[in-house]
Amino acid sequence: MNLARVVVVGTSCSGKTTLARRLARILTTEHVELDSLYWGPEWTPRPDFIQNVLTIAQQSRWVIDGNYSAVRDIIWRRSSAIVWLDYSFARVFSQALRRTARRIITRERLYAGNRETVRNALFDTDGIPWWVIRTHGKRRRDFPELFKCPEYGHAAVIQLDRPAAAEAFLVAVSAL
Repeated sequence: MNLARVVVVGTSCSGKTTLARRLARILTTEHVELDSLYWGPEWTPRPDFIQNVLTIAQQSRWVIDGNYSAVRDIIWRRSSAIVWLDYSFARVFSQALRRTARRIITRERLYAGNRETVRNALFDTDGIPWWVIRTHGKRRRDFPELFKCPEYGHAAVIQLDRPAAAEAFLVAVSAL
């Protein structure tokens, strides 16, 4: 299996960044988190997002995590493998609530110094828990169809339906 350029996708809070970081470490390659390229101060999109993704995608090796449809074609066309974290809604939603609560309580700084707050996480329809509710089923419907598109047919699709499968995948990659 060619793992030169891997994209990790899945619903928010499925563990994309954690898996991508670990995979990049195993493969001794760069890890790129799309959220860190996208978000600027005050949760505003960065105007150079697409250009930055184009530059990174041209590199010969990388592990990228994220689901931004605006750059999907750029990344997926260059990927050699697509890892899909296809976890249950209950698992992902409970992780979203735990992660959001932790970030609010600890005032954890995120991309460009942004923070999640009770207001933007729970009372804004774009808050992570609400985002998971809106996107989990859609991703489960859309991803299998997208994987069938001829422009992505060159990429190996690795569907992982539970954390134990993700661990087994990482162990297998380590053994290569």
